[in-house]
Amino acid sequence: MAVSPELLSRLRCPVCRGALDDLTCRGCGRSYPKAGDVPVLLDEAVSVFRAADIAPERARKPGLGRFLPELGDNLKAAGNYRRFASLLAGRRVLVVGGRVLGEGMEALAEAGLELVETDVALGPRTQLVCDAHSLPFADETFDGVVVQAVLEHVVEPARCVAEIHRVLKPGGLVYAETPFMQQVHAGAYDFTRFTHLGHRRLFRAFDEVDSGAACGPAMALAWSFTYFLQSFAATPAQRRVARAVGIVASFPLRYLDPFLIDRPATLDAASAVYFLGKKGTEVLTDAELTRQYRGMDHR
Repeated sequence: MAVSPELLSRLRCPVCRGALDDLTCRGCGRSYPKAGDVPVLLDEAVSVFRAADIAPERARKPGLGRFLPELGDNLKAAGNYRRFASLLAGRRVLVVGGRVLGEGMEALAEAGLELVETDVALGPRTQLVCDAHSLPFADETFDGVVVQAVLEHVVEPARCVAEIHRVLKPGGLVYAETPFMQQVHAGAYDFTRFTHLGHRRLFRAFDEVDSGAACGPAMALAWSFTYFLQSFAATPAQRRVARAVGIVASFPLRYLDPFLIDRPATLDAASAVYFLGKKGTEVLTDAELTRQYRGMDHR
């Protein structure tokens, strides 16, 4: 799906934020390429990605994984996305990390929203290649922003959240899901984890609508056991076998999470946490932040 003509007028140079004419900046004169018909707007001074490296994803041969069960479920995404859509004052939503439709995101597609799907890589839904550290849009362009399973993969999460705040209209909504108790995934592009309160602090310039655990402690335990077995492996083949054994042995734990997901102690052991918030005008203080703790040691 191509970027709409109206949205094209809202594109900005990711370096100087100047307006663009046919992907050439009126301010600094930089020109940006396309990968096929997808614009590539990267500030290579701050991004770990390069425009010259952007290419279509190569199809992978089906592996053993297609026969294995999932280690857990995102128990909150679908309901949270329906709530997000119902609270939006407008219909244009930026999806950061949207080369594929995220878990539970069908609710947004079904709501008839204008999804502007961006990523640092090409995929079946990528409309624009950009880096969340330097979003190539004018201030106050979007009614909502979704950033699901992305902020663990950026080198400066606070800068990315500041960019989200900038491109949101006043009162605009953000929905984020980020891992807490998960092992490294995506190899070299995995940097950060957040507790529930750490995640809230990241979004301290937003007014909270809701937050909590998205994926439960049983999923976290299953991941941990599977990676524990893989740590014994010395070769890729051995790791694949260890992973398969770990998944088969631990996947039944997933059936415990529906009973645990809303318990206070789960916030301290969740596999992933979520935050739904509204663009605010004041910044949450750290003193107030600590008073918002709701975990197992809450008094």
